[in-house]
Amino acid sequence: MVESIMTPTPRSSVTALETTLRPHSPHIYSTSLEQEIAIDEHRIEKYGANDPQEPKPKNDTCSILDTTPLDPNMVTWADANDQLNPQNWSGKKKWAITALCILLALNVTFSSSAPTSATTDIIAAFDINTETAYALVTVFLLGYVVGPVLWGPGSELYGRRPVMIGTMTVYTLFHLGQALAQNIQTLMICRFFGGFFAVGPLTVNGGIIADVWPALGRGPATSLFSASVFMGPVLGPLVGGFIATSPVSWRWVFWVMMIFAGACTILGIIFLPETYAPALLLKKAQTLRKDNPEKNAHLYAEHEKQDWSIRGVLHRTLYRPFQMLLMEPILVLVTIYLSVVYGVLYALFEAIPVIFVETRGFTIWQNGLIFIGVGIGASLGSLINHLCSRHYPELVPRWKGFPPPEERLYGAMVAGPCLVIGAFWLGWTGQYASIPWYVPAISTILIGAGINLIFMSFLSYLVDTYLMYAASAFAANTIIRSLVAAAFPLFTVQMYHNLGINWASTLVGLIALVLAPSPFLFYKYGSQIRSRSKFAPCIVSEAFFFPMCP
Repeated sequence: MVESIMTPTPRSSVTALETTLRPHSPHIYSTSLEQEIAIDEHRIEKYGANDPQEPKPKNDTCSILDTTPLDPNMVTWADANDQLNPQNWSGKKKWAITALCILLALNVTFSSSAPTSATTDIIAAFDINTETAYALVTVFLLGYVVGPVLWGPGSELYGRRPVMIGTMTVYTLFHLGQALAQNIQTLMICRFFGGFFAVGPLTVNGGIIADVWPALGRGPATSLFSASVFMGPVLGPLVGGFIATSPVSWRWVFWVMMIFAGACTILGIIFLPETYAPALLLKKAQTLRKDNPEKNAHLYAEHEKQDWSIRGVLHRTLYRPFQMLLMEPILVLVTIYLSVVYGVLYALFEAIPVIFVETRGFTIWQNGLIFIGVGIGASLGSLINHLCSRHYPELVPRWKGFPPPEERLYGAMVAGPCLVIGAFWLGWTGQYASIPWYVPAISTILIGAGINLIFMSFLSYLVDTYLMYAASAFAANTIIRSLVAAAFPLFTVQMYHNLGINWASTLVGLIALVLAPSPFLFYKYGSQIRSRSKFAPCIVSEAFFFPMCP
């Protein structure tokens, strides 16, 4: 969904060191291991999660740390406390930027689901069938599939602010086409391009949070941002349902979306600064050259030396993500799990009306209120994830800044059973109108908590597993996940009608049950899998006789 939920916390796949040598072992801080740690930290600081270099083959010897002196002509920060560096900004400023990112994420995800409450009116207005109306969500999510390929590299080349403001502006304008559409074709086209530009903030927001927050202080900001990504779709049916049952036209759903988007865009224009360090250093170098062309002619920013050719960009944004998806078992299984979970979230927008409108006679507005449970669950999921991560800061110094990535999986271990129980609970209590409405409604809290927890845990796990290649892992995950989620609304209603509410939800629960052991399997076997991975860094100490790398 995003370029990254967080820039990698410096760590390494120590593989057998995690099971054979414990942190207190005298071997673990050997000179060779220190060199490898320094290399990883340098590459992460230099490239973030999108290293243009190809991974080097793993062997039983450590890499040699590059000791070449820093080029005096390369522009860097003045010192460790340079206020131009976003990491050194005040906490107040960082939280203001984080709050703005959360608001923008809430807005663009809100637009993905808001039209679902106006489905009946849209069907009548354009004389279309139900399946075509459900595609309004699908085409928006298809825009999510294509957008990151452009906005991710764009934010690295031009900076976060231009991409954020540019995509938000165009995304806002496409609401105008949706509100004024005179046929379903126009509405569909505008929905697709709306999603294409809406994913810009989702792609960039994670990078902005990583730009301003250090690794150990990023947890609360990341949890709140993750919750906003799920709160947006939940608010869509709630607000849309209120509008759809009011005397105004169904087009006001899109007008409200446009007003909300426009207000967010204006706030971004006024308050969002550039946060991407390479872009800031580039601007600094350009200013120095302009101020004194003769003396500073040879000054440059490292950003200017990167490979920004079409071939280089396509390799990082298209070839490498799918190469990893074919070669990396961890990425494959995580992508399958997150795709199903993301699909379940968007399936709820079609399943809840079957349960509460068709079976219990709720109005569209009352149906929207049910999604409050999902929002409560998502908030609880963020809280649980924070509690499950409280031990993590203590691990960082013990592991020289590189705790095992499996330490990120505790939230997913809790979330898997929550999602399974929630699905069965919703189906078998929602099937019978004689059961009070609040009984199946409560199950949505478990479902919301499970979905959010699974996402936060596994996205953090991907970051810590692939480090400087995390952006490529995220790109592959986002593309597949959005494709799957786009398909779910097309068959959800038919599935619930044909199988019944109970058995359709049981099917979802069984799929979730099959995937629920994933975090436990990764916790036990993750280090062994990473030891054979091409893209997961493998640190080898002087005690290389342990089978850490093939």
